Amino acid sequence: MFQLGKTIVSEDIIKKDFLCNLSACKGACCVDGDAGAPLEKGEIKILEDIYPKVKPFLRQEGVDAIEAQGAYIATEDGDLETPLIDGADCAYVIFDDKNVALCAIEEAYNQGEVSWKKPVSCHLYPIRVDDYTEFSAVNYHKWQICDDACELGEELGVPVYKFVKEALIRKFGKDWYMELEKVAETL
Repeated sequence: MFQLGKTIVSEDIIKKDFLCNLSACKGACCVDGDAGAPLEKGEIKILEDIYPKVKPFLRQEGVDAIEAQGAYIATEDGDLETPLIDGADCAYVIFDDKNVALCAIEEAYNQGEVSWKKPVSCHLYPIRVDDYTEFSAVNYHKWQICDDACELGEELGVPVYKFVKEALIRKFGKDWYMELEKVAETL
């Protein structure tokens, strides 16, 4: 672990390789698990505001889940998450013609309907950020469903931090990322 500004960063994001392999995993991270995507407080208003523009991209099951639960949910612990369809798929997940899970928000973004790409936690994956009072912990999240992504990343020599460069800049800023690159050169 090392410190960058007000973050404590796991060396795994530099030392581990990762490159999403959607043809292998079919977007399992959007449909497996027992919770929705983590949300930041500022993202809940965005989700509520963009929902009318994202709604046409959603599956009916997603629309039903969002209209029943809301654009986001708060857990018993007070964490904010995207709602789920029957405790499984993220309510915002859609499928392409090859049955690969995609994000309806990102699809609306790609088609110019909204200016927000998706929750930053999704954009950052496989990095997870835990915010504390004095600092944020930046960690690599190892999940068996991403084994193919790890293999592809290793084959092509793409470390985690390079795979999620755009998302890390979105979350922490360009200067932070440039400092991360300097640390990576020394490890």
